[in-house]
Amino acid sequence: MREKGFVAILIGVLAASAFIFLSSGYALKAGTGKSVRQYHNGLKRDGVYTDPSLTKASAAGFHMDPAFKARIPGAVYAQLLYVAGPGGKGEIIAASEQDVVAAFDAATGRTLWQKKLGDPVPLSRLPCGDIDPLGITGTPVISKKTGTIYLDAMVTPDGGKTKKHLVFALSLKDGHVLRGWPVDISARARYGNLRFNSGYQNQRGALALVKGTVYVPYGGHFGDCGPYHGWLVGIPVSHPANVKAWATGAQGGGSWAPGGVASDGSDVFISTGNTKNTANAAKWAGGEAVIRFRGGPVFSGSPKDFFAPENWRLLDAGDTDLGGEGPVLVDLPGSRPSRLIIALGKDGKIYLINRDNMGGIGRPVAVAGVARNALIGSAAAYTTDKGTYVAFTGKGIHCPDGQSGDIMAVRLMPGAPPSVRTAWCGRQNGRGAPMVTITNGHSEAIVWSVGAEGGNRLHGFDGDTGRVVYSGKGRENVIGKVRRFQTPVLAGGRIYIAADGVIKAFTR
Repeated sequence: MREKGFVAILIGVLAASAFIFLSSGYALKAGTGKSVRQYHNGLKRDGVYTDPSLTKASAAGFHMDPAFKARIPGAVYAQLLYVAGPGGKGEIIAASEQDVVAAFDAATGRTLWQKKLGDPVPLSRLPCGDIDPLGITGTPVISKKTGTIYLDAMVTPDGGKTKKHLVFALSLKDGHVLRGWPVDISARARYGNLRFNSGYQNQRGALALVKGTVYVPYGGHFGDCGPYHGWLVGIPVSHPANVKAWATGAQGGGSWAPGGVASDGSDVFISTGNTKNTANAAKWAGGEAVIRFRGGPVFSGSPKDFFAPENWRLLDAGDTDLGGEGPVLVDLPGSRPSRLIIALGKDGKIYLINRDNMGGIGRPVAVAGVARNALIGSAAAYTTDKGTYVAFTGKGIHCPDGQSGDIMAVRLMPGAPPSVRTAWCGRQNGRGAPMVTITNGHSEAIVWSVGAEGGNRLHGFDGDTGRVVYSGKGRENVIGKVRRFQTPVLAGGRIYIAADGVIKAFTR
């Protein structure tokens, strides 16, 4: 009797659980499969995707799927996201500069829902910039637990006279705005006596969700106009009115890199750019740095929790941002230290920073000049049987075997301290940001990138040698106008890429 009673109770519990999932409208549908809920597929921002069937040999079979038709109004700078469902089904989530967010069937491109959040701000009504109009730029983040999309949108209710940065929480089921949202950042964000000014601030870095708080980074507009600051805003998802924020003490110092906020699951990290008029500054005030924040965000000010190069004033003077790329977290076994942060700057250098003791103003664990151009975009980091690599868009200065081009990878050499060596250079003919596919965590690594604002084609490179494994040749594989720093996404065995007004799917 007791066994039968237990079974009856168990059946009742399972039935009740099923009812809860079904009544939620989305939890059961999105409960299986491998989703891409944030920038570069994880908080470390390493950009690694695993697919056991995607080898260097099979990569040659990729081609654009002519039957996939997904359209969204406006230019798309934000990375696409993907939510997996049962039976191999899934949904692509996209956001555009027209302040539109939409969900598409990942197999066909059919629109499942579309939500317009407001009117974007025309470039003519901004103090400076290079995006017209300005709406949603930074990559959103999706909560697995609640099925919620979080994003920042620049909106105007009056044609551009009034400008607002609003952070939204949308239901993944149908795009409706959740109660208590959006959060008006100008109305809520304060740091000491500093007030957030939406007119001078831009938001292009990816958002992160860590321990119940959404973190949103802000910088200025292209052209460095006006009294903007670097901001990191934290919004508790359960109490969105309780906004906390940090800002650079000096003007400038924007956190604008596309990779945005990185995290180890507890602390969060951002990079910052040049601050203004610091040639005779008495002390460093937040710019040209990688900074660690405790939950909130809270910055301790301790040298253990930030790194800035000794020549930060010189970098300021030349607008040579250390923050042209966001931080990437990497572990390098066999090294002392082994827990690292990768930073790349407009000075063409790569910096290896000790994640446990960042060192303050001074020298990093290692630094190397690797490119003859400014490094701007997002890096990917991966490990194969041959070593640990960092791939990024750059014109290498130490390319092996006569290689050259505009995308490259360096190998991190274990040691005490570790060092850096250029591994390979390739050509993508554009300004896309790479991601990496791998079969089992260390084999068959392929670096994928798009010749954004150039050839606008998908390219694949052998992760160890740079050998081309996919070139995207043929008129049928031209993607359209891909915006700079756009990065591909691997989901359900396909590669998806956003272009102006459309989303393209590559299949084998």
